[in-house]
Amino acid sequence: MPLILDSSSESSVDAEPDIQEERRRLYHESDVVIVGAGVLGSALAVTLANQGRSVILLEKSLKEPDRIVGELLQPGGVQALTKLGLRHTLDDIDAIPVTGYTVIYYDEQVPIPYPAIIASGTQQEPDNSEKVKTPEGRSFHHGRFVSKLRAAAMAHPNITIFETEVTSIIDCVSEQPTQVLGVECLTRKTQKDCFFGSLTIVCDGYASKFRKSYIHHTPKVKSKFWGMELIDCPLPTPQHGTVVLGDNSPVLLYQIGTHETRVLVDVPEGLATTSVANGGVKGHLQNVVLPSLPAKVQPSFQAALEKGSLRSMPNSFLPPTTNKTAGLAILGDALNMRHPLTGGGMTVALSDVVLISELLSPENVPDLYNTDLVLKQMKSFHWRRKNLTSIVNILAQALYSLFAADEWQLKYLQKGCFRYFQLGGQCVDVPVGLLGGLIAQPFVLFYHFFSVALFSIWILVWENGLLMFPVSIVQAVLVFGKACEVIFPYIFAELRS
Repeated sequence: MPLILDSSSESSVDAEPDIQEERRRLYHESDVVIVGAGVLGSALAVTLANQGRSVILLEKSLKEPDRIVGELLQPGGVQALTKLGLRHTLDDIDAIPVTGYTVIYYDEQVPIPYPAIIASGTQQEPDNSEKVKTPEGRSFHHGRFVSKLRAAAMAHPNITIFETEVTSIIDCVSEQPTQVLGVECLTRKTQKDCFFGSLTIVCDGYASKFRKSYIHHTPKVKSKFWGMELIDCPLPTPQHGTVVLGDNSPVLLYQIGTHETRVLVDVPEGLATTSVANGGVKGHLQNVVLPSLPAKVQPSFQAALEKGSLRSMPNSFLPPTTNKTAGLAILGDALNMRHPLTGGGMTVALSDVVLISELLSPENVPDLYNTDLVLKQMKSFHWRRKNLTSIVNILAQALYSLFAADEWQLKYLQKGCFRYFQLGGQCVDVPVGLLGGLIAQPFVLFYHFFSVALFSIWILVWENGLLMFPVSIVQAVLVFGKACEVIFPYIFAELRS
């Protein structure tokens, strides 16, 4: 039986690297066992290894992933990647700079560039004495980025990577409360293996097989993104993500390579236009979505549709919860998901890595086998991450409700949101700063959301005219009530532990 089961683990900070490598390779023992070598798992492995921790990283398949989401990294995510010393992983993957968004509302459009920020990192009006920089995101093929992160992990002397499928969590049944000791795996489909660590971190993605045993929430899915790759597609604004709004659910367009552009079409469940009689999803894209797109985009969309390379991903919402199991941490999409409309998932993941690596650093937690201290730090992690992640979570869900409007009140809120952007200044700089992970102030989101709601009501009253004023009052109350109905459930979800 491995020694780690019997006594407190010896910190790897002062241990000889070759001894720790031997323990990982031969005895499958380490300070940390990480399940899942995706964006978060790979970045976290490198970060903890840089702190001197001995890390085992487990992944079912080390082939380059091929996904239709996780392709747009907001500026806040680029900043987090830079803090982690992993900015180089964006090089040599044909990544495209992203400098903002363009929102198209029927036949109108408004460009929304990311706001200039002062060198200190705050968004404000600069003066001539301060250094100003314009933040940029990056968009790319997901698999290329993950492969670069994995390569960084493979090159680190404190990390050993195993290509194996994790089948179960190993609990210490004699401990009360339960303590996790490691995981059991199946290698090459026949060979059973066990891996042990003072801390086991599960980040196995949106379809996590271990979530339900430790988290009482289940993901809620109301729609899917159907994606295609468009070739040499001219976008309305170069280096901008594009959101197309109208009578249908939103459509996203963003360039992921020199010649490739991703299109993601939101398709709610039970949509009549996706019935078999109407040609299924392909019929919906052909008959409903295609005519709503900008004219310059339609030829590339039609060509991709004829090629038939349609793929889908569920759009899930899962509120965050506190990790409360000794010896275990669940992170990433296994812990917390939001609609990918705003492209905030990887920014949340990398920002979480920055925070958790600080909280679990050897200076704060000398020995990861001290489960009481680790659980205390995980509780702190749950609340401290909300400065940024609550904004991304709430904004994604609220914007989706507005952009996929299927009620007249939501339609007015959608129109009000677009007109609010047209005002320019702080009405665009701050919202896109929130969306880009550049502003970590939840109250600012609350302020601008209800500013949009009140502006929507003003538009309603103006359009109805003076004679309809009594009716407008009733409608205004209903619109404001709908705005509260949209945002407050997600605020309350963030306030739970």
